[in-house]
Amino acid sequence: MKIANFSVILLIFLIFPVAIAQLRFGFYSQSCPNAETIVQNLVRQQFARDPSITAALTRMHFHDCFVQGCDASLLIDPTTTQPSPEKTARPNGSVRGFELIDEIKTALEAQCPLKVSCSDIITLATRESVFLGGGPSYPVPTGRRDGFVSNLADAEQILPGPGISVAGMLGFFGNKGMDVFDAVALLGAHTVGVASCGNFGDRVTNFQGTGQPDPTMDPSLVASLRNTCAAPGGFAALDQSTPFSFDNLFFSQLRQRKGILFIDQRMATDPATSDVVSQYAANNELFKRQFAIAMVKMGAVDVLTGLAGEIRGNCRAFN
Repeated sequence: MKIANFSVILLIFLIFPVAIAQLRFGFYSQSCPNAETIVQNLVRQQFARDPSITAALTRMHFHDCFVQGCDASLLIDPTTTQPSPEKTARPNGSVRGFELIDEIKTALEAQCPLKVSCSDIITLATRESVFLGGGPSYPVPTGRRDGFVSNLADAEQILPGPGISVAGMLGFFGNKGMDVFDAVALLGAHTVGVASCGNFGDRVTNFQGTGQPDPTMDPSLVASLRNTCAAPGGFAALDQSTPFSFDNLFFSQLRQRKGILFIDQRMATDPATSDVVSQYAANNELFKRQFAIAMVKMGAVDVLTGLAGEIRGNCRAFN
């Protein structure tokens, strides 16, 4: 494991040196030496109660980092003076895990008041949950600070929907310095994800107004999803084989036409991404290694460090 972690660190510094240089491994070793242990213990307790926390935290981390950078702006609650923060945006309606972040923050404040940022808590908690779900164990640099801005409009303008094209998806990640290997690996987090029928129901019953299911979807999956979505409020695991295990079977299913979200299935057939999907489907360790690299890169997107931003005492409110 140490060799694998060293390889990840070396690769990250070689390909993404500027952003990572703003952060530091072991940032809290002096100011709050038990910080990472506190995060790990509380995430482990939550995972034991609810393994779906892996999907919840990964989604939270993604949605936070790609809007104004990794600054915990997603955690801000609405108030009378600011009724529409990011949390209230339509794409964030399914984000959950806020109570766990609160629990971690409370424990950290009891030991180290105003030392550990909420943005670092999200990053560390996500890392731990991925590992508990069977994903890679990877080191993350810390030292992020919390932002002062949180607007619904920013989230609704920036965050992509499930109908995005492959070209649009690659452009979205490319704008943040990530390549096709990063993009496909990060969407591989769907291996532990779920989606409501509203995000894929048209593929099952009325694809693009044809009155027929999507011809690129496996017929047995169509039949299964029709049953799932027959009642209001239905949802489906995006990995039909091992929905709570962080592995590469998700990519194997895409190659069998069993992708549930349209963007997921498109990755398996679009020339820009199909070869990467095949590589990840064939090599679980490759997928996990690239996912770790992509997560550390994502965690360094537009971060606030030094004297920028603040360290919130309450993750749900600006100081």
